[in-house]
This record gives sequence, C-alpha cells and structure tokens, in this order.
Amino acid sequence: MTHRYVYGVMNDDPVEFETDAVGGADRVYTVSHRRLNAVVSDIDTTDPEETDEDAQRHDDVLREIMERDGGRTIVPMQFGMAFENDRALKNVLRGARPAFRRAINDIEGREELGLKVVREEDADVDTDALEEAVADALEPIAAQSVPNDLFSDRLVLNRSYLVDRDERERFDEAVADLEAEYDDLMFRYTGPFAPYSFVDVKIGAQQ
Repeated sequence: MTHRYVYGVMNDDPVEFETDAVGGADRVYTVSHRRLNAVVSDIDTTDPEETDEDAQRHDDVLREIMERDGGRTIVPMQFGMAFENDRALKNVLRGARPAFRRAINDIEGREELGLKVVREEDADVDTDALEEAVADALEPIAAQSVPNDLFSDRLVLNRSYLVDRDERERFDEAVADLEAEYDDLMFRYTGPFAPYSFVDVKIGAQQ
C-alpha cells in the first residue's frame, strides 16, 4: 500500500491515529508541505472504488479530525483523491496553496449543517412563505448558505448552512422553533458535516 489517499487538507498541527480507513488501511496521518497538512492513509490503488463502506470511512475520518482538540478546521476532499506518492501530493499542495489558504479562512471554526423540509403527499404548501420564514430565522445566524437539489416532489426545501461552532446552539434552537411552527411538515436536520458545500478547491487528478 504505497499510494496516498487524501481526506482533506488543514493548516493545523499534524495528526496520527489508528482507525478503519479507506481501502482497508488502519492508520491515518499527515503529509506536510510548508504549513499545509494533507490528512492521508495508505492505499494500494490511485483509483479507489467508492463502496458504501469506504464512503462512510472517508466521512468518519473527517468527522474525527473536526472533533479533535475542541474542533479543527479541514478542507474536505471528495471521495477518491489518491496520489502515487508523497512527492506527487506535495506538488499539488504547492500549486494549490493559495486556494487552500482561502478555503481554510472561509470555513475556519465553522461546520456544515443541512435542513430538508418535506410535505405530506398531496399537501398544499406555500413554498414562498416557507422559504421566507426559514431565511428570516436561519440566515442571520449562518455565515453562508447554499440551495441543494429538490430531488423529490415532496421536498419543499433543501439547503446547507455554514455555521460558526459558537452559534450552533442558537441555530439548533431556531430550527426547533421552525419545526414547532410548521408542525404539519417534516423537518430533517442533519450534521455537522465537513463543509463540502462551501469549498471549491480543484486539485489535480490522480498523479
């Protein structure tokens, strides 16, 4: 297992811990270039298959990083980013360093939360009024938000929010208040997640 599978990039202190990692690895550690640390594990391919199990392991490693030392900030990579060796990975870190620095600044001390609002079959919902109420309640607390696909006819709102950890309790309470107000709708409130929806760092294909 000589290749490097990348979970994300941070500018925090290096880490090393044992866990069930992608591709059957049992250890996660960091590869450093200047002040950037790529969180990696060893893998025997540069084109890993995205099984449900490994996708969950990918997310679990990111969550472990985010929960360390009172909350760390990491720019998450999508599943499947793997490199031949440390040198190839460091070349990418060098080239994308400004983009990573900007992304880290944008998400520092923040986490992603998701909210889906679902109606009953054939229920009549004033979508505009609901969207306005949700925006009035949540947008002042969140640092950013983005819409997601309405992939079901019953889904009337699907949005991701970037929220300061210090504002998490306030945000939770605002969601609970909305849920109480709209008790005829189903609120699916999820997270925290690594902030995939709020970073857009393109790094080279597998090298």
